[in-house]
Amino acid sequence: MAVSLEQPISYTLILGDSSLNLNELVGEQIKIQYQGKITCSNCGRNTKKSFSQGYCYPCFSKLASCDTCIMSPEKCHYAAGTCREPEWGETHCMTPHIVYLANSSGVKVGITRETQVPTRWIDQGAIEAIPVFRVSTRHLSGLVEVVFKQHVTDRTNWRAMLKGQVAELDMLAERDRLLALVDADIQQIRDAHPEEVIELVDVEHKTPMQYPVDVWPEKVVSLNLDKTPEVSGQLMGIKGQYLILDSGCINIRKFGSYHVEVSRY
Repeated sequence: MAVSLEQPISYTLILGDSSLNLNELVGEQIKIQYQGKITCSNCGRNTKKSFSQGYCYPCFSKLASCDTCIMSPEKCHYAAGTCREPEWGETHCMTPHIVYLANSSGVKVGITRETQVPTRWIDQGAIEAIPVFRVSTRHLSGLVEVVFKQHVTDRTNWRAMLKGQVAELDMLAERDRLLALVDADIQQIRDAHPEEVIELVDVEHKTPMQYPVDVWPEKVVSLNLDKTPEVSGQLMGIKGQYLILDSGCINIRKFGSYHVEVSRY
Protein backbone atom coordinates (compact mmCIF):
# COMPACT_ATOMS: atom_id res chain seq x y z
CA MET A 1 0.00 0.00 0.00
CA ALA A 2 1.27 3.45 -0.89
CA VAL A 3 1.09 5.93 1.98
CA SER A 4 1.15 9.68 2.48
CA LEU A 5 1.73 11.57 5.72
CA GLU A 6 -1.59 13.27 6.29
CA GLN A 7 -3.85 13.36 9.33
CA PRO A 8 -4.99 10.65 9.18
CA ILE A 9 -2.49 8.73 7.03
CA SER A 10 -3.67 8.40 3.42
CA TYR A 11 -3.60 4.86 2.00
CA THR A 12 -3.75 3.80 -1.64
CA LEU A 13 -3.88 0.15 -2.69
CA ILE A 14 -2.00 -0.45 -5.94
CA LEU A 15 -3.70 -3.13 -8.07
CA GLY A 16 -1.67 -3.62 -11.24
CA ASP A 17 -2.17 -0.50 -13.34
CA SER A 18 -5.02 0.77 -11.18
CA SER A 19 -5.26 2.12 -7.64
CA LEU A 20 -7.87 2.25 -4.91
CA ASN A 21 -8.34 4.92 -2.24
CA LEU A 22 -8.65 2.78 0.89
CA ASN A 23 -9.51 5.58 3.29
CA GLU A 24 -12.83 5.96 1.48
CA LEU A 25 -13.62 2.30 2.21
CA VAL A 26 -13.24 2.50 6.00
CA GLY A 27 -16.61 1.56 7.46
CA GLU A 28 -17.63 -0.33 4.30
CA GLN A 29 -18.06 -4.07 3.74
CA ILE A 30 -15.26 -5.28 1.47
CA LYS A 31 -14.14 -8.55 -0.05
CA ILE A 32 -10.62 -9.61 -1.09
CA GLN A 33 -10.51 -12.62 -3.43
CA TYR A 34 -7.21 -14.32 -4.26
CA GLN A 35 -7.25 -15.39 -7.91
CA GLY A 36 -4.80 -18.29 -7.45
CA LYS A 37 -1.93 -16.60 -9.28
CA ILE A 38 1.35 -15.12 -8.01
CA THR A 39 3.65 -13.14 -10.30
CA CYS A 40 7.26 -12.48 -9.25
CA SER A 41 7.71 -8.76 -8.66
CA ASN A 42 11.19 -8.88 -10.22
CA CYS A 43 11.11 -11.14 -13.28
CA GLY A 44 7.37 -11.45 -13.85
CA ARG A 45 7.25 -15.23 -13.98
CA ASN A 46 4.45 -17.15 -12.31
CA THR A 47 5.37 -18.81 -9.03
CA LYS A 48 3.47 -21.17 -6.76
CA LYS A 49 4.97 -19.59 -3.66
CA SER A 50 6.03 -16.07 -2.82
CA PHE A 51 9.41 -15.56 -1.17
CA SER A 52 10.46 -12.42 0.72
CA GLN A 53 7.16 -10.66 0.06
CA GLY A 54 6.84 -11.16 -3.67
CA TYR A 55 9.69 -13.02 -5.38
CA CYS A 56 9.99 -16.38 -7.10
CA TYR A 57 12.65 -18.67 -5.63
CA PRO A 58 15.33 -18.05 -8.32
CA CYS A 59 15.08 -14.28 -7.81
CA PHE A 60 14.98 -14.70 -4.04
CA SER A 61 18.21 -16.72 -4.30
CA LYS A 62 20.14 -14.24 -6.45
CA LEU A 63 18.91 -10.73 -5.62
CA ALA A 64 20.90 -8.55 -3.25
CA SER A 65 17.63 -7.13 -1.98
CA CYS A 66 16.81 -10.57 -0.56
CA ASP A 67 20.18 -11.21 1.07
CA THR A 68 20.59 -11.74 4.81
CA CYS A 69 22.26 -8.36 5.27
CA ILE A 70 18.98 -6.63 4.47
CA MET A 71 17.75 -7.78 7.88
CA SER A 72 21.20 -7.47 9.46
CA PRO A 73 22.83 -4.42 7.81
CA GLU A 74 25.80 -4.56 10.12
CA LYS A 75 26.77 -7.63 8.04
CA CYS A 76 26.59 -5.65 4.77
CA HIS A 77 27.90 -7.72 1.86
CA TYR A 78 28.82 -4.62 -0.12
CA ALA A 79 31.09 -3.45 2.69
CA ALA A 80 32.59 -6.95 2.82
CA GLY A 81 33.11 -7.05 -0.96
CA THR A 82 30.69 -9.96 -1.46
CA CYS A 83 27.53 -8.18 -2.66
CA ARG A 84 25.50 -10.18 -5.22
CA GLU A 85 24.72 -6.99 -7.15
CA PRO A 86 27.31 -4.27 -6.49
CA GLU A 87 25.49 -1.72 -8.66
CA TRP A 88 22.31 -2.26 -6.63
CA GLY A 89 24.34 -1.95 -3.46
CA GLU A 90 25.71 1.41 -4.59
CA THR A 91 22.24 2.85 -5.14
CA HIS A 92 20.50 1.29 -2.12
CA CYS A 93 23.17 0.71 0.52
CA MET A 94 25.93 3.23 -0.13
CA THR A 95 23.51 6.12 0.38
CA PRO A 96 22.51 8.19 3.43
CA HIS A 97 20.49 6.30 6.04
CA ILE A 98 18.63 7.40 9.14
CA VAL A 99 18.83 5.68 12.52
CA TYR A 100 15.55 6.51 14.25
CA LEU A 101 13.41 5.92 17.30
CA ALA A 102 9.75 5.11 16.80
CA ASN A 103 6.83 4.31 19.05
CA SER A 104 4.88 1.47 17.43
CA SER A 105 4.24 -0.75 20.45
CA GLY A 106 6.64 1.07 22.75
CA VAL A 107 9.93 2.72 21.82
CA LYS A 108 12.07 0.88 19.25
CA VAL A 109 15.15 1.61 17.18
CA GLY A 110 15.23 1.21 13.42
CA ILE A 111 17.03 2.23 10.25
CA THR A 112 15.88 3.30 6.81
CA ARG A 113 17.16 5.07 3.74
CA GLU A 114 16.84 8.82 4.19
CA THR A 115 14.43 8.92 1.25
CA GLN A 116 12.09 6.49 3.06
CA VAL A 117 11.28 8.86 5.93
CA PRO A 118 8.44 8.93 7.02
CA THR A 119 7.18 6.01 4.86
CA ARG A 120 9.09 3.45 6.90
CA TRP A 121 7.62 4.78 10.15
CA ILE A 122 4.09 4.57 8.76
CA ASP A 123 4.61 1.05 7.41
CA GLN A 124 5.56 -0.06 10.94
CA GLY A 125 2.44 1.49 12.42
CA ALA A 126 4.33 3.99 14.56
CA ILE A 127 2.27 6.72 16.20
CA GLU A 128 5.32 8.97 16.59
CA ALA A 129 8.97 8.92 15.58
CA ILE A 130 12.15 11.00 15.47
CA PRO A 131 15.40 10.67 13.51
CA VAL A 132 18.47 10.35 15.71
CA PHE A 133 21.50 9.89 13.45
CA ARG A 134 22.12 10.48 9.77
CA VAL A 135 24.88 8.17 8.51
CA SER A 136 26.58 7.77 5.15
CA THR A 137 25.87 4.08 4.45
CA ARG A 138 23.52 1.26 5.33
CA HIS A 139 26.41 -0.69 6.84
CA LEU A 140 27.14 2.14 9.21
CA SER A 141 23.47 2.46 10.17
CA GLY A 142 23.51 -1.22 11.09
CA LEU A 143 26.53 -0.78 13.34
CA VAL A 144 24.85 2.14 15.12
CA GLU A 145 21.58 0.22 15.42
CA VAL A 146 23.37 -2.71 17.07
CA VAL A 147 24.67 -0.34 19.76
CA PHE A 148 21.15 0.95 20.45
CA LYS A 149 19.79 -2.61 20.55
CA GLN A 150 21.76 -3.21 23.73
CA HIS A 151 19.27 -0.88 25.42
CA VAL A 152 16.06 -0.90 23.35
CA THR A 153 14.25 -3.37 21.07
CA ASP A 154 14.21 -3.20 17.29
CA ARG A 155 10.90 -5.06 17.02
CA THR A 156 7.23 -4.18 17.06
CA ASN A 157 4.60 -6.15 18.96
CA TRP A 158 2.24 -6.18 15.98
CA ARG A 159 -0.74 -7.41 17.97
CA ALA A 160 -0.48 -4.54 20.47
CA MET A 161 0.11 -2.14 17.57
CA LEU A 162 -3.11 -3.29 15.87
CA LYS A 163 -5.15 -3.08 19.08
CA GLY A 164 -4.24 0.58 19.41
CA GLN A 165 -2.75 -0.09 22.84
CA VAL A 166 0.13 2.34 22.40
CA ALA A 167 0.60 5.23 24.79
CA GLU A 168 2.35 8.39 23.65
CA LEU A 169 5.90 8.86 24.92
CA ASP A 170 8.27 11.76 25.40
CA MET A 171 10.35 10.78 22.38
CA LEU A 172 12.89 13.56 22.89
CA ALA A 173 13.51 12.40 26.45
CA GLU A 174 13.84 8.79 25.22
CA ARG A 175 16.37 9.93 22.63
CA ASP A 176 18.44 11.82 25.19
CA ARG A 177 18.34 8.91 27.62
CA LEU A 178 19.58 6.48 25.00
CA LEU A 179 22.19 8.85 23.60
CA ALA A 180 23.79 9.03 27.03
CA LEU A 181 23.94 5.25 27.15
CA VAL A 182 25.48 4.77 23.69
CA ASP A 183 27.80 7.76 23.55
CA ALA A 184 31.05 5.83 24.12
CA ASP A 185 30.11 3.07 21.67
CA ILE A 186 29.15 5.58 18.97
CA GLN A 187 32.52 7.25 19.37
CA GLN A 188 34.23 3.90 18.87
CA ILE A 189 32.35 3.45 15.59
CA ARG A 190 33.40 6.96 14.52
CA ASP A 191 37.03 6.16 15.35
CA ALA A 192 36.86 2.91 13.37
CA HIS A 193 35.30 4.64 10.32
CA PRO A 194 36.90 8.10 10.22
CA GLU A 195 36.04 8.73 6.56
CA GLU A 196 32.32 8.05 7.03
CA VAL A 197 29.61 10.29 8.44
CA ILE A 198 27.69 9.81 11.68
CA GLU A 199 25.90 13.03 12.49
CA LEU A 200 23.29 13.73 15.12
CA VAL A 201 20.02 14.97 13.67
CA ASP A 202 18.98 18.12 15.46
CA VAL A 203 15.21 17.92 15.87
CA GLU A 204 13.06 19.54 18.52
CA HIS A 205 9.76 17.92 17.64
CA LYS A 206 8.60 14.37 16.99
CA THR A 207 6.56 13.43 13.94
CA PRO A 208 3.05 12.31 15.03
CA MET A 209 1.05 9.85 12.93
CA GLN A 210 -2.66 9.15 13.09
CA TYR A 211 -4.32 6.27 11.29
CA PRO A 212 -7.76 5.91 9.68
CA VAL A 213 -9.24 3.54 12.26
CA ASP A 214 -12.88 3.67 13.38
CA VAL A 215 -12.78 0.67 15.74
CA TRP A 216 -9.78 -1.11 17.28
CA PRO A 217 -10.06 -4.91 17.48
CA GLU A 218 -10.33 -6.44 20.94
CA LYS A 219 -8.66 -9.60 19.65
CA VAL A 220 -6.26 -9.73 16.71
CA VAL A 221 -6.93 -12.60 14.29
CA SER A 222 -4.49 -12.96 11.40
CA LEU A 223 -6.00 -13.55 7.94
CA ASN A 224 -4.00 -15.49 5.33
CA LEU A 225 -4.92 -15.70 1.64
CA ASP A 226 -2.99 -18.98 1.29
CA LYS A 227 -5.33 -20.60 3.78
CA THR A 228 -8.46 -18.58 3.07
CA PRO A 229 -8.52 -17.34 -0.57
CA GLU A 230 -11.48 -15.08 0.16
CA VAL A 231 -11.57 -12.74 3.14
CA SER A 232 -14.37 -10.30 3.79
CA GLY A 233 -15.87 -8.10 6.45
CA GLN A 234 -16.27 -4.52 7.51
CA LEU A 235 -13.10 -2.48 7.06
CA MET A 236 -12.71 -0.96 10.52
CA GLY A 237 -9.39 0.71 9.83
CA ILE A 238 -5.89 0.67 8.39
CA LYS A 239 -2.61 0.78 10.28
CA GLY A 240 0.92 -0.01 9.22
CA GLN A 241 0.48 -2.30 6.24
CA TYR A 242 -2.56 -4.01 7.76
CA LEU A 243 -6.22 -3.85 6.87
CA ILE A 244 -8.29 -4.22 10.05
CA LEU A 245 -11.54 -6.04 9.32
CA ASP A 246 -14.17 -7.13 11.82
CA SER A 247 -13.27 -10.68 10.73
CA GLY A 248 -9.51 -10.29 11.28
CA CYS A 249 -6.40 -8.42 10.14
CA ILE A 250 -4.49 -8.97 6.90
CA ASN A 251 -0.92 -7.89 6.18
CA ILE A 252 -1.20 -6.54 2.64
CA ARG A 253 2.56 -6.34 2.11
CA LYS A 254 2.89 -10.09 2.67
CA PHE A 255 0.71 -10.70 -0.40
CA GLY A 256 2.26 -8.07 -2.61
CA SER A 257 2.63 -10.25 -5.72
CA TYR A 258 -0.71 -12.03 -5.42
CA HIS A 259 -3.41 -11.44 -8.00
CA VAL A 260 -6.49 -10.32 -6.08
CA GLU A 261 -9.84 -8.69 -6.69
CA VAL A 262 -11.07 -6.15 -4.15
CA SER A 263 -14.72 -5.18 -4.11
CA ARG A 264 -17.51 -3.76 -1.96
CA TYR A 265 -20.44 -6.01 -1.15
